[in-house]
Amino acid sequence: MPELPDVEGFRRVLMTCGRRTITDIEVRDAGILRGVTEKRLRKECKERRLGKAWRHGKWLFAPTDGGPTLVFHFGMTGSLWCCSPDEPFAAHDRLVLTLDDARSLRYRDQRKLKGVQLADDAAVDQILDRLGPDALVVDRAELTDLLSRRRGAIKSALMDQSVVAGLGNLLCDEILWRARVAPRTPARDLSETAYRHLHAAMGRVLRTSVRAGCVPPRRSWITGRRDDSEPLCPRCGHSLSSGRIAGRRTVWCPHCQP
Repeated sequence: MPELPDVEGFRRVLMTCGRRTITDIEVRDAGILRGVTEKRLRKECKERRLGKAWRHGKWLFAPTDGGPTLVFHFGMTGSLWCCSPDEPFAAHDRLVLTLDDARSLRYRDQRKLKGVQLADDAAVDQILDRLGPDALVVDRAELTDLLSRRRGAIKSALMDQSVVAGLGNLLCDEILWRARVAPRTPARDLSETAYRHLHAAMGRVLRTSVRAGCVPPRRSWITGRRDDSEPLCPRCGHSLSSGRIAGRRTVWCPHCQP
């Protein structure tokens, strides 16, 4: 599932490929359009120049010169690609924006759980109003204040996009493992020291993941061990545990995260 680092990578795709004029729009599957028809999308975006793309959490915003903002959400399987004119279409290319240098931006998504919409400034504000601060820039005091008011497990609180935006399943497990915090610990029961460790771990994990464009499956990370047949903690060597929290498979080390 694309998380903050992946979407930051898609923003870089837009910045390197997409700051050009859209000359054509092909909707290959209208199932990814949200609140906009193909006709309106073509009318409002064709012949407009894409501006500087920006990201908040897992959302990607691409303003157009004098027009609305293209808003992308990648759900569980979405991605954005910059393709040459002769590159064959992939099976799950759903939206193709042809640019004035003949390259194309392709929104690719197998499961179509989210998609693409158009938004004016007010609609962009409505999206942002539903989200917490971006995980990459939230400071420790604000993070502590937001999480300490939650009644549920710390893993659930971290994954709640209205609390802090951008964290998904892999990031949360990695951050909690590095901070030595058990994922089922009630968020409001954590100490100031635990929150300090949590914020520091979040910063380290996000900075490394953003550089990689994903949560890297390194063997020194719990992410790189979670799918082993008999996963062992890369820090202490004990067996990792697995269970479901907030409806998602969660992996942790009961020895390091008591």
